[in-house]
Amino acid sequence: METEYTSMIEYTSMKECAAEAARVARGVDAARLPEPSGCGDWDVRTLVNHWVLYSAHGLEHRALRKQLPDELTARDFTADTDWAEAYAAQLERAVAAWSDPQVWEGEIDLGFAKTPAPEIARLLVAELALHGWDVAHATGQKFQLPDATARLLLDVVEANAEEYRRYDGFADAIPVPADAPLFHRAIALSGRDPR
Repeated sequence: METEYTSMIEYTSMKECAAEAARVARGVDAARLPEPSGCGDWDVRTLVNHWVLYSAHGLEHRALRKQLPDELTARDFTADTDWAEAYAAQLERAVAAWSDPQVWEGEIDLGFAKTPAPEIARLLVAELALHGWDVAHATGQKFQLPDATARLLLDVVEANAEEYRRYDGFADAIPVPADAPLFHRAIALSGRDPR
């Protein structure tokens, strides 16, 4: 029962993050794609391609227990003028793949380790939200989440921040007030400045 309840929370968060990600993608002006993204030396195009690959295609492939094919990992999704609509449609397929309760059972083979499916789902929700915020920030938009989803995101970031920093996945935490909104606290802990 606990696993089922947890999965319902995670699935709701996944749907909310996917909807917000699709909205932000539709607001990306093509003229901004060559601009700096604020994520290391990536331009906005590189950031968007990473986001589309892992938060939409990766989300579906993990549910189906499949590896991402080279054809996808090498693709420039932004080369298509309707990439944002294609991304939104792919997000719908990916979220639908996680709607099967059996997908949440057992482990998912990452190639180097096997991890419980709910944990993978939590990490993918974080991928959607954190890079969604990155894209929004780089293109003059806002990325917003309900408090329950922001709480889940903060929990995921707290559980993984130190390991991610070891592999340069996160920068050093940005100080924020203890009473800052949950989403701001998650963003700051991941090394992003919510201000």
